[in-house]
Amino acid sequence: MRGGGNMNNMMKQMQKMQKKMMKAQEELYEMTFESSAGGGMVKVVANGKKEITDIEIDEEVVDPDDVEMLQDLIITATNDVLKQVDDKTNDTMGQFTKGMPGGMF
Repeated sequence: MRGGGNMNNMMKQMQKMQKKMMKAQEELYEMTFESSAGGGMVKVVANGKKEITDIEIDEEVVDPDDVEMLQDLIITATNDVLKQVDDKTNDTMGQFTKGMPGGMF
């Protein structure tokens, strides 16, 4: 059984990489991301799981005659914070999938 040693080494390497991936993913989940729009009038906070954890709205931007502007600011800040999470996830987890066909993330 000549190939047995190589297969065992490869399995150990895969298990080691899987543990590193799981640790990196847990660290990502614990991170906090923040974005704002309208010069800081609307702030959105999310975690690494892409869950919105906080929204702060400056009372100056709350205008009953212009609800659409407030909605646009919330959408802008939310989309930006979610993009930040995606970018960080791709940067962090991409290190594990470099050179793999099709990637995983």
